[in-house]
Amino acid sequence: MTRTIGAAHKLRRLVAAASVGAVAAAVMPSAADAEMLAVEKDELTFGFIKLTDMAPLAVAKELGYFEDEGLYVTLEPQANWKVLLDRVITGELDGAHMLAGQPLAATIGFGTEAHIVTPFSMDLNGNGITVSNEIWELMKAHVPMEDGKPVHPIKADYLKPVVDQFKAEGKPFNMGMVFPVSTHNYELRYWLAAGGIHPGFYSPSDVSGQIRADALLSVTPPPQMPATLEAGTIYGYCVGEPWNQQAVFKGIGVPVITDYEIWKNNPEKVFGLTKAFTEENPNTTLALTKALIRAAKWLDENDNANRMEAVEILSRSEYVGADAEVIANSMTGTFEYEKGDKRDVPDFNVFYRYFATYPYYSDAVWYLTQMRRWGQIAEPRADSWYDEVAKSVYRPDIYLQAARMLVEEGHVAEADFPWDSDGYRAPTPAADIIDGVAYDGRAPNAYLDSLSIGLKGQQKVEGGEVVGG
Repeated sequence: MTRTIGAAHKLRRLVAAASVGAVAAAVMPSAADAEMLAVEKDELTFGFIKLTDMAPLAVAKELGYFEDEGLYVTLEPQANWKVLLDRVITGELDGAHMLAGQPLAATIGFGTEAHIVTPFSMDLNGNGITVSNEIWELMKAHVPMEDGKPVHPIKADYLKPVVDQFKAEGKPFNMGMVFPVSTHNYELRYWLAAGGIHPGFYSPSDVSGQIRADALLSVTPPPQMPATLEAGTIYGYCVGEPWNQQAVFKGIGVPVITDYEIWKNNPEKVFGLTKAFTEENPNTTLALTKALIRAAKWLDENDNANRMEAVEILSRSEYVGADAEVIANSMTGTFEYEKGDKRDVPDFNVFYRYFATYPYYSDAVWYLTQMRRWGQIAEPRADSWYDEVAKSVYRPDIYLQAARMLVEEGHVAEADFPWDSDGYRAPTPAADIIDGVAYDGRAPNAYLDSLSIGLKGQQKVEGGEVVGG
């Protein structure tokens, strides 16, 4: 029988004790254990998609952090993001690793309608955009080179002549993303638009997202991305790891840019629950948030010293199930672009640094601006509306309550949390975003107005045309 990582850690703690007396003390209940939250529900089932950024869930389970909180958790991989969301709404899942756009979209009624909240942001960065070998060869003619290697970041400006050529020949330029309200959809659209390639609009009567598009984006489940690229059905995609690195290992594609290069330290996944669950199970919600915070800390502590252990966990079939070598290619501080072009990207996956786990309202507002930019939010909205929606979904109050308990228990440091934040990050400077446009979550409409492609002001999409001013 394989011993769990959690059991191994507990054993190491005991072995490290300096005396029999110390060992005896180590196995006695601590003060923190004695004050364990009286959870309303102790057997829980959480969903996830097979991506490396589900790591806090796997770590919290394997290292015993859930059990430390009196929670007995089953983790279940889900077929796709829609199934995952639907099962959280019906209560088949108690919570899940979610696309950050999912709780927001559900709450405002875009797609499936339900009030979903998040007390915990799972990570920063972690995605990439990959193109096929054929497209890369065509792009390379336009990419600046230095010492025989491409100069990064590789902008969509270098893809535009290729897309224009396809259009001139009457061929659709198809690309994949994982879900209409995924970070990947918005990051791919952001990158394309920054290079003058229109990624298309949505409208209430046409939810394809391909109205007036130069590049045609459609949904492909993450694990199927490499095979779909290899089959020639799509020419590129935006996805989380390990599915960009998988294309490199298979020799079928080239990751051209990471989302860290599109928007430095951008928010990624969240942990989502129904609002009803958090109201009916407030202590359980606090307990699971505590466990996830501890897992995130372990993933980043000591300059990512635990990452290879995390890679081993994630490579198991019950979690991501990809080869450890593929997962390690990005999870341990590097990222391989063109085959053999491996570069240091220490912040490709961030789980705890930079207050990564705090659910910032400004992160929620950014997703809402992208929904509005591309027509998923069909009507113009006041800045106050963005703020209200963000505050109804993102719950830093729950997060900070859990964090305070962890500080008092000695598991985390006081300095690890932005106690005095109003929920909004400082504006992201123009230099940290691929198109050179700064982002301030407190001024969503001004931000939308500053973007060259996309809806702004009173504009709407009607009958395939943009109307209004």
